[in-house]
Amino acid sequence: MSEQNFFRINGMKCGGCVAAIEKAIKELDGVEAVEVDLETSMASVTGNVSGDAVVAAVDAAGFNATLVAD
Repeated sequence: MSEQNFFRINGMKCGGCVAAIEKAIKELDGVEAVEVDLETSMASVTGNVSGDAVVAAVDAAGFNATLVAD
């Protein structure tokens, strides 16, 4: 069953940053959908993927992600 998680993303400054983060997350196994919002500095990730994997992928892309608790 898919779940949706939200992440605060630090370090985004432009649409290129958004694209890089979306690409890094979409490459993870189990990801069904990704939405990154530059204005709110938030990302929504839907699928069967761990929060730790998303954080690691975003960090590897040069940004900082934090899982937002429900």
